[in-house]
Amino acid sequence: MNDLHTGLHTGCLALAALAAAIAGFAALSLAMDRHWEQLHGRWSEPAIPARQWLRAGGTLGLLASLAACIALRGAGQGWVAWAGMLTLAGVSLALTLSYAARGVTRLGYGAAIAAFVASAAALVT
Repeated sequence: MNDLHTGLHTGCLALAALAAAIAGFAALSLAMDRHWEQLHGRWSEPAIPARQWLRAGGTLGLLASLAACIALRGAGQGWVAWAGMLTLAGVSLALTLSYAARGVTRLGYGAAIAAFVASAAALVT
């Protein structure tokens, strides 16, 4: 039972780290004019408050991912795990932006919800 508890806790933290990184990168990408135009049409750009919220949300997502990685692996290996999570998140977002740009908002929202649920599950287990 203890191994199951530890494995579930580890899995929840890893999922939270990856999902938070994906959500953070999605928000940061939408703060850029080029990716905003992919969703909202040419010559459109996000309003200044929206851009600031997207940047703040993206930064918070990446910091939450770092916190989950440090909680998962400790201070020494947590940074290395975070680099891996950022790589996976960056590749998944780059592929989404290349092949299904309209899916970035759904991916970002879904990842944010998954990060929240996984973090809550990690706290409970």
